[in-house]
Amino acid sequence: MASVAPMSRSEKLPCDHAIPSAAVRGWLLTLAVLVFLVLSVGGATRLTGSGLSITEWRPIVGILPPLTEADWRQAFAEYQHIPQYQQVNRGMPLKAFKVIYWWEWTHRLLARLLGVVLVAPLVYFLAARQIAPSLFAKLACLFGVGALQGAAGWYMVYSGLSGRTEVSQYRLALHLGLAFVIFGALLSMAFDRGRGRARRATGSAALIVALVFLQILLGAFVAGLRAGLSHNTWPLMDGRLIPVGLGVIEPWYKNLFENAMTVQFNHRLAAYLLVLAAFWHAWRVAPRTGETPIKLGALALAAAAVAQAGLGILTLLGHVPLPLALAHQAGAAALFALAVWHLQLLRGGG
Repeated sequence: MASVAPMSRSEKLPCDHAIPSAAVRGWLLTLAVLVFLVLSVGGATRLTGSGLSITEWRPIVGILPPLTEADWRQAFAEYQHIPQYQQVNRGMPLKAFKVIYWWEWTHRLLARLLGVVLVAPLVYFLAARQIAPSLFAKLACLFGVGALQGAAGWYMVYSGLSGRTEVSQYRLALHLGLAFVIFGALLSMAFDRGRGRARRATGSAALIVALVFLQILLGAFVAGLRAGLSHNTWPLMDGRLIPVGLGVIEPWYKNLFENAMTVQFNHRLAAYLLVLAAFWHAWRVAPRTGETPIKLGALALAAAAVAQAGLGILTLLGHVPLPLALAHQAGAAALFALAVWHLQLLRGGG
């Protein structure tokens, strides 16, 4: 199946004025790196059980951490009123509380920094007329999603302040999903160099982006239910390819989101499907195009999917050790970024 040659620069549609300049592209990539850091620290916050250590949402005054011993004792006293402390961490010393507090505070600080790095250069680029109207419209939508993401973060934390010792897995998935929407949009805009004729493999590349995103959402439910702490064998679960107990909750669809066994099982199946899709895509692209970046991109995507699946297996077999779990989450973000970049190559960007 021969690939379709991209259009030449002179043949491209008259939307090329919306292609980011080098400076704007660098700014978008900087924002993407910041989102990656927010995701990574957020993963550490979740894995260390730190996400409920700050019990109030103070967008402005919350920038400052406790500065005096009295401030620290006040913050600790507020934490002691929530179920997580009373049922899980009762007797925790102030020193240990400071550790989990710093994780959550750093996560929130990076999110605030992301907003500043978005708005301040945007004002400059608008004044310099380096932002085309179509790109500005995308950035305005992205700013709205970012505001929604901040609200979703507090909505998630709020679910763990009464009646629960952890946040809702549904709200965790919402919070993480919105973060990856922002991450993907930034990368897509940064890698955009205009559109040529769509190659045949563009559809399968888009499918891989969608599968990685789906797998990330499934991973949020695994994390929310701590499903990785059980059934720590591979390739079998409870000694079976299809374990007993996948549908014990009624109605049946709740098993997809509330049954830890089912959630982990689905996460495994999605990983297998993603690896197969990546190899199928590489098989379609690599022998059938003379364009080296696209060929190497497809092969790298397949290799990264295997590596990410391998990290997941090691994390499971090790009962979710922190270093491996952090690497697995960072690997998901890296795989998603690679998939978005490769899709843009096939669409004519790069």
